[in-house]
Amino acid sequence: MKWITDFLMSSLGKKLVMSLTGIFLCLFLVVHMAGNLQLFVGDGGLAFNEYAYFMTHNTLIKTVAYGNYFFILLHAVQGIMITMHNRKAKGGKYQGKEISDTEAKLASRNMRNLGLLLAVFLGLHMYQFWGVMKFGSWPEGGEIVAGVQAFDENGHKNLYGLVAAAFSELWVVAFYLVSLVGLSLHLWHGFWSAFQTLGLANAKFSPILRIAALGFAVIVPLGFATMPIIFYAKSM
Repeated sequence: MKWITDFLMSSLGKKLVMSLTGIFLCLFLVVHMAGNLQLFVGDGGLAFNEYAYFMTHNTLIKTVAYGNYFFILLHAVQGIMITMHNRKAKGGKYQGKEISDTEAKLASRNMRNLGLLLAVFLGLHMYQFWGVMKFGSWPEGGEIVAGVQAFDENGHKNLYGLVAAAFSELWVVAFYLVSLVGLSLHLWHGFWSAFQTLGLANAKFSPILRIAALGFAVIVPLGFATMPIIFYAKSM
């Protein structure tokens, strides 16, 4: 089994793990965005709260979630290791494959900084919602935060109210939007690089992958951006 460890620790092995975990996380983003669109059902958050309840009580979903946390950590660690290796080997900044001059300047040459921004964003996001929902105090008949009832009329934790309260704060909205720009750039380069590492960015598929990478990097962050923008607009 030593050859497996040796391969995974090799430059190619690290890039392969980085690519596969990246593709998995791209799929997670799509599912997460689709679920969050229930914020706009227009029923005062009942559908979204029910969705959140299901996601935190279904055994299969919880197992997948723990796997997702592991993949996020693994993806970050591999990214750091690859960046350190490239800096040491080439004595410079992150060396990435380039789609275009613009993309190279904005994304591939700044993957480390984008990764740090996304790590801070993820930490804030997890703290504000997942952390409060899992470990916060939810007093029956009381408020979880000022002006937000802890439970909705169906008896589910009022995560919708928590989201609405968070996105009524301008600094939260601004930070989320800046982070989503970073996510867009990260996805633009990362989506392409993942399939390139897997050997699919050949002459036949390269034009399709370029369009897919740009489309994914725009549509997914834009979908997430609608949430803080709309909630902030409603709070004004």
